Amino acid sequence: MPKFSIRRAVARDAQDVADCIDAAYSIYADRIDDLPAVSEAVAEAIEHKRVWVAETQRVAGALILVPSENYLVLENVAVRPDCTGSGLGRALIEQAEKDCRELSLREIRLSTHADMPENVAIYTRLGWSETGRAGNKVHMSKAI
Repeated sequence: MPKFSIRRAVARDAQDVADCIDAAYSIYADRIDDLPAVSEAVAEAIEHKRVWVAETQRVAGALILVPSENYLVLENVAVRPDCTGSGLGRALIEQAEKDCRELSLREIRLSTHADMPENVAIYTRLGWSETGRAGNKVHMSKAI
């Protein structure tokens, strides 16, 4: 397992974060026709949201969180394909939970694509519950 550290993203990380997100989602490109451009507006996200990076020798994972009044939204979590299985994704999810507690919120919510059942399975193993489906979206939440 590669050693990694997690830190808040800064403006100069924007391209590296976008590249990481693009690499993570590239494995779905052939399978999912309506996959949105998930790496757009990374610079704005770093400026206005809670963005974390996991680094090895490079940005190997990224986490984008959006606090709301009553819960935290996990907007995006991405791990480069060559780093999957290293614990990096779990560590980023744990960072989201830590942020949730620090913000005195008691719930994290996310939406994932219905054509990514492996992601739903991962979240379920990590204690998330499916709260509904709408179109191609699977909505999930976790009490903190």
